[in-house]
Amino acid sequence: MMTNTIPSSRSRQVILGSGSHTYEVVEGWGRLPEGVKYGFTHGVAIDSQQHVIVHNMSRDSVIIFDRDGRFIKSWGPEFKNGAHGLQLRREGTSDYLYLADYVRHLVVKATVDGEIVWTLGVPWESGVYQSEEQYKPTNVAFAPNGDFYIADGYGLSYVHQYNIKAQYIRTWGGKGKEAGKLDTPHGIWVDTRDKEPVVVVADRGNSRLQLFTLDGNHLGFVTDELRRPCHFDQRGDELLIPDLWGRVTIFDKDNHLVTHLGDNPGVWEQPGWPNLPRENWQAGKFISPHSACWDADGNIYVVEWIAKGRVSKLRRAS
Repeated sequence: MMTNTIPSSRSRQVILGSGSHTYEVVEGWGRLPEGVKYGFTHGVAIDSQQHVIVHNMSRDSVIIFDRDGRFIKSWGPEFKNGAHGLQLRREGTSDYLYLADYVRHLVVKATVDGEIVWTLGVPWESGVYQSEEQYKPTNVAFAPNGDFYIADGYGLSYVHQYNIKAQYIRTWGGKGKEAGKLDTPHGIWVDTRDKEPVVVVADRGNSRLQLFTLDGNHLGFVTDELRRPCHFDQRGDELLIPDLWGRVTIFDKDNHLVTHLGDNPGVWEQPGWPNLPRENWQAGKFISPHSACWDADGNIYVVEWIAKGRVSKLRRAS
């Protein structure tokens, strides 16, 4: 289902979608205190208290808001230059963040308050790297058994699997277009919508999703209704896909299109993209969605790859 941006009778209100996927756009959601500014906004996650956590390239690289957009705290100046993927996992009674830093060639596990649990560098055990510079992780995904997967999206295009103790298991992928090969595996997710979990990779450079078993065997592709898929979130039987080329997409259980939100055709061809002048930003028209997630109420938060940062909330209306 394609959607339009529909101004309502209320001043400046913009509505996206239709039917059970109708959303009110809250542009610029989240109030930053004086002295705190976004860099490129790269990741977003929701914790168990429904706090919204944004990962961005600034000295306040991890910024935490309450559900109403009030600033709670920030931390993480060490991620300023390489802040990228942000994924949250509930382990026991605690929330943990898994943060990808492609400049320092690291994935870091931390508490929501910023206490570092461990740091993982280059997976030398894989035998595919000759130098640290070749490894540039972008996102992390979690399997039901506790394993996790790291996508080397800006490096050599591999996926690395670890167990819950952060012990290396295996590697697959590598750059290419054929089945099992990847080109910029920017985002990664373990899809549990069917009986058997499946690893889904946002194979962005190949403009497709690629599906794998939990041990890395190729299962298939999804190619329709995608431009430059970046990452994922899952809610019920639906998959949320921020697409760098100007829209956010929702697929159903069979990976068929439910809707595109905020579609902005050709925006990536505009001079200076993605850092367009702020006067060219339009509520309900995305420029460069990089990450997105649902909260418990079905609202969607979208962060965009823009130098000064852009965070939008799509408030579920029905």
